[in-house]
Amino acid sequence: MTAARGTRDGHDAEDLDVEEALALVREDGARTHAAGLARANGAAHPADSRAPDDPTHDGPPIHDNPIHDNPIHDNPVHDNPVHGTPVHGNAAHDDSAHDNPAHDNPGPTPPHGDTAAAGKHEHHTATPWPEARAVAARAARSVPGREPVSVRLGNAFGLALAAPLIALTDLPSFDTSAMDGWAVAGPGPWAVRGAGALAGHAEPEPLGDGEAVPIATGARVPRDATAVLRTEHGRTDDMGRLHALREVVPGQDIRPRAQECRRGERLVSAGSTVTPAVLGLAAAAGYDTVSAVVRPRVEVLVLGDELLTEGLPHEGLIRDALGPMLPSWLEALGAEVAEMRRLGDDASALYGAVTSSDADLIVTTGGTAAGPVDHVHPTLRRIGAELLVHGVKVRPGHPMLLARTRENQHLVGLPGNPLAAVSGLFTLVEPLLRVLAGRVSPQPYELPVAESVQGHPLDTRLIPVTVRAGRAVPLHFNGPAMLRGIAAADALAVVPPGGTRPGQELELLPLPWALAGIGAGRA
Repeated sequence: MTAARGTRDGHDAEDLDVEEALALVREDGARTHAAGLARANGAAHPADSRAPDDPTHDGPPIHDNPIHDNPIHDNPVHDNPVHGTPVHGNAAHDDSAHDNPAHDNPGPTPPHGDTAAAGKHEHHTATPWPEARAVAARAARSVPGREPVSVRLGNAFGLALAAPLIALTDLPSFDTSAMDGWAVAGPGPWAVRGAGALAGHAEPEPLGDGEAVPIATGARVPRDATAVLRTEHGRTDDMGRLHALREVVPGQDIRPRAQECRRGERLVSAGSTVTPAVLGLAAAAGYDTVSAVVRPRVEVLVLGDELLTEGLPHEGLIRDALGPMLPSWLEALGAEVAEMRRLGDDASALYGAVTSSDADLIVTTGGTAAGPVDHVHPTLRRIGAELLVHGVKVRPGHPMLLARTRENQHLVGLPGNPLAAVSGLFTLVEPLLRVLAGRVSPQPYELPVAESVQGHPLDTRLIPVTVRAGRAVPLHFNGPAMLRGIAAADALAVVPPGGTRPGQELELLPLPWALAGIGAGRA
């Protein structure tokens, strides 16, 4: 069975987000236009006359290969000032592209009336995926810094440390017993004293050679004790003398003072996330409060008249998946979700919500394309926002955007399809929130992929994977509108243009709640 018109092999129409579908229409138009020019010039080639998606076509699809595209419009290597002047002031083009050779050159202005070429050109001025992440991080760094706050340990979970965690005392602060048993001095057998040493009590009397005293785990070890004999490794005779059932090594089962750290030693670096373990360490090291970065405040605006908040889908209405999903995800990324509002497809409501918001970040869902009820772009133009990213070369999630709405406020427009929105979270939201929240940059994390993965000819792909036996295993159900794959995933794998072979190392983007600690900032 061949792919339906306007889709690629293996992709149903409902698996494409709106912008991807529009791009395919533009590509169809561009191919038709190019074929007409070729016939007019008598330059048609039999191989080029086959459908690009035809399995008999022995080369890459013509509409996806820049070698076959008009080099004037798409290939910066072939840009020539003789053919025209590059477009300036295009809001769809990220300003940072002028400083980054990895970004596509906007190229010369298409001839008037060449709408197919113009549409194709617009599609390929999207920001490359790695550069989009860098733009988001730079945007956050441009925001004026906020003063750290002192937070009690009970309220610090999930925050980023604003200052290193420095030990306020030795750990342990005195010699302690690692086991229940007897503290002994010198060689045995030992005469057992009656009063035992208990945790939390004052230092017991010193021991003399040949003496022992019962001791509890965590109790202070008496001065001059040479070892702790575990309960199961000793016995007492009828005379009350203690005998060892195995060799006693000096220092055994004693935790010496400062074994873990000394006062003044750095325990955890600034920027590290406060985990339950960090909370425990801070308390053990003598802290009641920690210096932390305030969570950035995020407001979520859910757009779309077709969304239901309860019940089964019916009569063209579908359940809203992003409303329940985004707040928890954003909190896992270090944000405080100040509010979530459902606005439908109301341009006035969107304008009012954006202009009245005092959040550090506004996240919208859907409405980033150019349809009759897609109001995000018109709203940004109306308020004079600075568009930093207008589309990203990533699948799914191509039509995402990032804008600066005020000096200290940004807006991320996520696509409406659920997995495409997840792609936007990893691409634009995570880098931006990471910097705002004061978290350290994640360490690169790669694993070999268990099987070959089909790639997009030009764009990065993000696919859900699970980790099994040290390999990334791609999951099915990875279309833009699907959540079944990501619900079972440990991470998203970054598939470069062109795809991968089995065993090739791929960068993994761990989900915030999976693969705990892997890829996270190190202490």
